Amino acid sequence: MSRVCELTGKGPMSGNKVSHANNKTRRRFLPNLNEVTLISDVLAQSFKLRISAAALRSVDHRGGLDAYLAKAKAEELSPAATKIKKDIVKAQATAAA
Repeated sequence: MSRVCELTGKGPMSGNKVSHANNKTRRRFLPNLNEVTLISDVLAQSFKLRISAAALRSVDHRGGLDAYLAKAKAEELSPAATKIKKDIVKAQATAAA
């Protein structure tokens, strides 16, 4: 399982660990990933996603999974999240018609 957020695409970054003596050694900064169950109001279904804590705050701020995926770019989303987004758009189109 890769260490990449399914909603934002945020992954590991690299940098330097700097000691008190100013010695620099390479290290990795890993994203704060959590396995969360998010509920889609349109589909009336829950989905398990591995997302970062920052993405979880963004989902709450935008008003839920449906609203977040409506504004999200498809390039950043994982294949599973892209499928959820397509299903939500399809369900909204049938509800409007």
